[in-house]
Amino acid sequence: MKILVTGSAGFIGFHCVNRFAADGHQVVGIDNINDYYDVTLKYSRLNASGIHQENIQEGVKIQSEKWEQYSFVKGDISNPCFVDNIFNEEAPYDVVVHLAAQAGVRYSLTNPDAYIASNVIGFYNILEACRKNPVKHLIYASSSSVYGNSTKVPFVETDMTDDTVSLYAATKKSNELFAYNYSHLFRIPTTGLRFFTVYGPWGRPDMAYYGFADKICNNQEISLFNGGDMYRDFTYIDDIVEGVSRLLDKPPLAIAPAVPKRILNIGNSSPVYMRDFIALLESKLSKKALINSLPMQETDVYTTYADISALKKLTGYCPATPIEQGLERFLDWYNDYAIEFSLNLQPYEKNAHNF
Repeated sequence: MKILVTGSAGFIGFHCVNRFAADGHQVVGIDNINDYYDVTLKYSRLNASGIHQENIQEGVKIQSEKWEQYSFVKGDISNPCFVDNIFNEEAPYDVVVHLAAQAGVRYSLTNPDAYIASNVIGFYNILEACRKNPVKHLIYASSSSVYGNSTKVPFVETDMTDDTVSLYAATKKSNELFAYNYSHLFRIPTTGLRFFTVYGPWGRPDMAYYGFADKICNNQEISLFNGGDMYRDFTYIDDIVEGVSRLLDKPPLAIAPAVPKRILNIGNSSPVYMRDFIALLESKLSKKALINSLPMQETDVYTTYADISALKKLTGYCPATPIEQGLERFLDWYNDYAIEFSLNLQPYEKNAHNF
């Protein structure tokens, strides 16, 4: 099938592109390569996919030297002309996997415009393009953040999600509402995926697991909010990609009067206590963390915990990577890549890691 992957220079997008191409699908990837974190990492992901930085030009299609089935175009989804061109020149797509978004919870406190432009206007542009150029399935990234500070665990897709605690989460909730309307009005089959703390090789340096490992290795102090008294449902990247891959050919049925839409949790369904996570990092790195305990932040949630029974029933999805193994693989990659390039973690605050 022919698949459009937005955010293909991002963490999840990079892994999806390589999996889809390896499986023989024809893939077009797009990304604006913004500088929310060091673009060196984004260009390195593209290079690992056979797209070389020196060949990248705005709006110009580049053929991968690694995968004959993969091509890349640099551009911003908040620009409707760019999105229209991608669809007009490359359609029809069988599936759109929409992963492009402004990420990060705390960054939304100081840079709200970036979230409205990418997560709201950008998503609207993708929906409009799918309306004008019908696709068999639109899979888009939502987030576990939409559950807010719910004390009911595990989180189930039918839980109320009206009380988000960050602008980032609010934009992801808006994506679900927009998608419902386009599914209802225009019969676009949509699947929204609520991702739970994705981690692994080639991951985002603004994420807590990455920042903690980096600071421990460099004998720097880490900020541990709520003293580490929190739980996170860490989900290894290969398990995430496996789940997305299994959904490609399983769109919701577009049979009236049923609305062809669904929302699914995609996580590990095994929360890790953050103090235990730090201890595991210390053990694997053979170094003690220098910890600065800080109060709980307004944008933080105490627990994330995915009920994945719906996704499992639909696809047979079953995460297979325990945290010990996944963290080991991440640290192997970190030692090979991240230290060599000494990634600059700006512009977000280095002490304000995301989960």
